[in-house]
Amino acid sequence: MTTFVLAPDSFKESLSAQQACNAMRRAILNVIPHADVIAVPMADGGEGTVDALLSVCYGQTHAITVRGPLPNQRIHTYFGLIDGGKTAVIEMAKANGIHLVTVRARNPSLTSTYGTGEMIKAALDLGVNKIIIGLGGSITNDGGAGMAEALGVQFLNDQASEFEVCGGNLHQVVQVDVTQLDPRLVQTEIIIASDVNNPLCGVNGASYIFAPQKGATQQMVQQLDQNLSHYADVVEATLGCTLRNVQGAGAAGGLGFGLMAFAGAFIQSGIALMIEQTQLVQKIAQADYVLTSEGKIDHQTKLGKTPYGVAQVAKQFNKPVIAFAGVVGESIAELYDLGFTQIVGINPPNCALEDALKNAETNLQKACENIAKLLK
Repeated sequence: MTTFVLAPDSFKESLSAQQACNAMRRAILNVIPHADVIAVPMADGGEGTVDALLSVCYGQTHAITVRGPLPNQRIHTYFGLIDGGKTAVIEMAKANGIHLVTVRARNPSLTSTYGTGEMIKAALDLGVNKIIIGLGGSITNDGGAGMAEALGVQFLNDQASEFEVCGGNLHQVVQVDVTQLDPRLVQTEIIIASDVNNPLCGVNGASYIFAPQKGATQQMVQQLDQNLSHYADVVEATLGCTLRNVQGAGAAGGLGFGLMAFAGAFIQSGIALMIEQTQLVQKIAQADYVLTSEGKIDHQTKLGKTPYGVAQVAKQFNKPVIAFAGVVGESIAELYDLGFTQIVGINPPNCALEDALKNAETNLQKACENIAKLLK
């Protein structure tokens, strides 16, 4: 019997990882009815992390209403509970993600991670002893200050007055009062799942690299970077730490920095964490073929995206890896030396984006069926 391991990521704005698994499973069984198909929905810390972990760990959702990215915005969302309710899985984007703000209204000077802090607090209220936080897809640039505020930290200006923080006013922070910071954080293991290695500040930092995608002009980028640097100075002086240059401190507009500084979190590769949680190594070890996928595969895939992580595991066992993508970008030749056997675009030639998004499940199934026919 031929064994297939399916380990796809979600296709942004069109397919969840579970839906991708379902389409690939149907394709294989249509062609090879007696195949053994092992489905392992994946993620790398970004969109789909909660749902992927809930699927493989048989967890449950916890509904919650929190503050959105913008002032006075309320978001009905959820986080996950696994390990019998002892571990919470949070996607910051479900509270403070870019998709929650219209293109016209996007401005990282105004957005905050406060809602993410509210989700963390809610998880602590449920008695968890571990929290996994995925940092992909943010619309924020506040260094995690909003998150910290929701957990009890007070930010004071030069009048010794408390004020609500956001990316555009961090330069006003003169004093940081952590005396009311939620004490339960000390007893809670907090893991950041991220595929971003950027520091907090500078030309490779959160503002310069990611803020333009969130609506920032070049002038705003410079101001945001200066704000983060000033904020980091005050935080690091208060807490007696130096974290701004740690890899991943710039993730999610500096939320990585804030979580490390105020919550004692440590950063782990998102895909590495998922590989561990899903026991993917053991599953691939018994496979004949490994199938993975993502919305786009290009030269950035090797920087820690899901298909690359899957391919690295398969390479240990010399298993063939076939990757499917909505878009196959440039400079993919090197991926064939990094564990990929074949990379397949699923869309027909000259396919419009709207059609690609609408027909992603059908197109993925057709492409997978064609490959299954060749393998058969």
